[in-house]
Amino acid sequence: MASVKVLSLDGESKGTVKLPSIFDTPLRRDIIRRAVLAQQSAGYQRKGVNPRAGKRTSAESWGVGHGQSRIPRRKGGGYQSAQHGAFAPSTVGGRRTHPPESAKNPLERINKKERRFAICSAIAATARTDIVTARGHIFTAEELPLVVVDKLQGLQTTAEVKAALEALGLWNDVLRSKSGVKIRGGAARRRGRKYRRPVGPLIVISEDQGIRRAARNLPGVNVEYVTKLSAEMLAPGTHPGRLTLWTKSAINQLGTGLFGCE
Repeated sequence: MASVKVLSLDGESKGTVKLPSIFDTPLRRDIIRRAVLAQQSAGYQRKGVNPRAGKRTSAESWGVGHGQSRIPRRKGGGYQSAQHGAFAPSTVGGRRTHPPESAKNPLERINKKERRFAICSAIAATARTDIVTARGHIFTAEELPLVVVDKLQGLQTTAEVKAALEALGLWNDVLRSKSGVKIRGGAARRRGRKYRRPVGPLIVISEDQGIRRAARNLPGVNVEYVTKLSAEMLAPGTHPGRLTLWTKSAINQLGTGLFGCE
């Protein structure tokens, strides 16, 4: 079982820790992709039209022999009113031709064992330098995974978190996330998805002693409990290899059979 250095908040070595066998899980991009898409589909909002929309009328077709099309027309109200079509898809105020149906279920299913294996595979990918670099992350660490002392969990201010990330060689990745914002156009811009920001480092902890509040304003940085890790958090956009910073206690907790792949 391999061992990695445990770094202090100043970037100095403070001993070693044995990596759990979960880091030996083979990389399966296909299963990771399925797990991420299944998780994203759970947040979709169903959309559709009222089944009675455009049909609340007693309009009927005049039939043949009137020199007009046989679309349903409104009744009564004089000659002009009776000329107005209704109900049919081609008429003003009529029903839609092929409307979206709210009865459609967008949820994608995945087996429990596959979902857990996807998380284990994504965790193992965080320890491979080639995969992390391929995602575009910038770091100066000598080895992966990055493991730091539990003192990181007790940082109280954003300045302290920034200083720690600079000492650990991760701050350039935060700057990459800050300067890499892209403005979308089209429908995404009108629907609240105008900005697209690259993801930055992920900090995995076992206990929150102030780090979540201290790091919440850093662009691209996420802090998550080791017990709540998901495939989407570890592999944003279905691409494994997110730059991840682990606390020593989180690494030890991974070896307790947390996801069933150890």
